[in-house]
Amino acid sequence: MSMQNPVFIPGPTNIPEYIRKACDMPTIDHRSPLFGQILQPAIAGVRRVLKSENADIFIFPSTGTGGWETAVSNTLSPGDKVLAARNGMFSHRWIDLCQRHGLQVEIVETTWGEGIPAARFEEILAADKGHQIKAVLATHNETATGVRSDIGAVRHAMDAAAHPAMLFVDGVSSIGSMDFQFDNWGVDIAVTGSQKGFMLPAGLAIVGFSPKAMAAIGTAKLPRTFFDVRDMGKSYERNAYPYTPAVGLMNGLKVACDALLAEGLENVFARHYRIAEGVRAATRAWGMPLAAASVDVQSDTVSAIRTPDGFDSGKFVSHAATTYGVAFGVGLGEVAGKVFRIGHLGSLTDVMTLSGIATAEMVMADLGLPVKLGAGVAAAQEYYRTNPAKRS
Repeated sequence: MSMQNPVFIPGPTNIPEYIRKACDMPTIDHRSPLFGQILQPAIAGVRRVLKSENADIFIFPSTGTGGWETAVSNTLSPGDKVLAARNGMFSHRWIDLCQRHGLQVEIVETTWGEGIPAARFEEILAADKGHQIKAVLATHNETATGVRSDIGAVRHAMDAAAHPAMLFVDGVSSIGSMDFQFDNWGVDIAVTGSQKGFMLPAGLAIVGFSPKAMAAIGTAKLPRTFFDVRDMGKSYERNAYPYTPAVGLMNGLKVACDALLAEGLENVFARHYRIAEGVRAATRAWGMPLAAASVDVQSDTVSAIRTPDGFDSGKFVSHAATTYGVAFGVGLGEVAGKVFRIGHLGSLTDVMTLSGIATAEMVMADLGLPVKLGAGVAAAQEYYRTNPAKRS
């Protein structure tokens, strides 16, 4: 695999040189005042990226999975009931984590390729007269299928049912790339990681808590030590950590937030939509459908592209890597062997994306798939030429 070529996996994403250099720093005393000059701006930056005025931000040395565990272990108790849709690999894994923690999960089985069924959630919540459901889990962007769910609609369903459950949202592959409205959507806990929209190496679990979620900490009885936000919050008051922090990554996060905010969040979202539309134009030219069932659920950060029946999409990914030194995403779970994924998030431009589309076409031609070389590239070029980047 060539390290000169950009990656087109859904994460970790390409790291801009200035962010990589921000992570590459001399050792400092993380208990000195100097660390506070990294910590506090990083926290403030994440809060702004989440579009929140008052969320408590906690940054753990971990990944998104650690963020999930932070969410449930700090707010719930053994035997508590939660509601979730299983519509992809990452919603499935969050459900599995909850079950391993002794929680009861009411699962709404949903076809992979479809978004969260908000109307069904409303029915279930309205029928829960005793308010046994303590939290609703929602995967904003299902990375395995390239499906974005409507979190605003989930919040509307909860409000329409007049249900007091908390709303936990997995925004690992959306936050920092697609619009995420923590306050307006009434999110209680948002979970993300450093390695996607923030354009950093993996290693940080980033979690936002609403006041309601913070209040739930006092009655939660699930065990937690490393992920105890009470310990983290007390340490923040001293510009410190309860244990050794990942200082270089924290410095990179500070710089990444500055970069996203300097570009302008709406411009960031528009850039991701524009790049994604070029990829979608290419897939139409190839005659290959997306796993996403409809236009309204198509993700702006990853496209899962279905290959013809009988073709093992894993061969596409391995051939791209060994022959052209380019990384695409494999299919996962129910779509393993049926799709390959093009990640188009983070540090990416339309010009970089065109190289990925061109490589995909070469791989298809090499493996005997019915593709006309240049068809997808031309379709994406036409979209990019006629839809120039706009600045708000």
